[in-house]
Amino acid sequence: MSKESTTPDLVGLVRKQAEAANRRDLDAFTNAFAEDATIDGQAVGGFLYEGRAAINRFVEEWFDALEELHVELEEVSHLGNGVVFAVVIQDGRPVGSAGHIRQREGWVVLWARGSIARVTTYHVDEGRAAAERLAEKRA
Repeated sequence: MSKESTTPDLVGLVRKQAEAANRRDLDAFTNAFAEDATIDGQAVGGFLYEGRAAINRFVEEWFDALEELHVELEEVSHLGNGVVFAVVIQDGRPVGSAGHIRQREGWVVLWARGSIARVTTYHVDEGRAAAERLAEKRA
């Protein structure tokens, strides 16, 4: 069996995460995370969620806060060694509001043993640099 056939398509898996968010499919979105996974947004908003249960609550609150939500992957690439960098644009309309919010972030997604181990959110350029450093460090 070739190495290519056993290597997961991490870019495709990240795309499936965005699709699950757009469908508001909480189970599909959160089941990709390892039990001890972390979402770290301290660089952009001061939040940290540790463990799939906490991530599930966070995502559920995120979905509930928005009447409309669209997640777009402007860019997504596997940098090697289980590190994926994505430029993510979220566009949503908060519940009870006519206005929209739009944010563009750099997400560093670390995969381990077939699951998401960590998602760290940055401003785009900082995220790209962090992802490149992490991929190199894991080489």
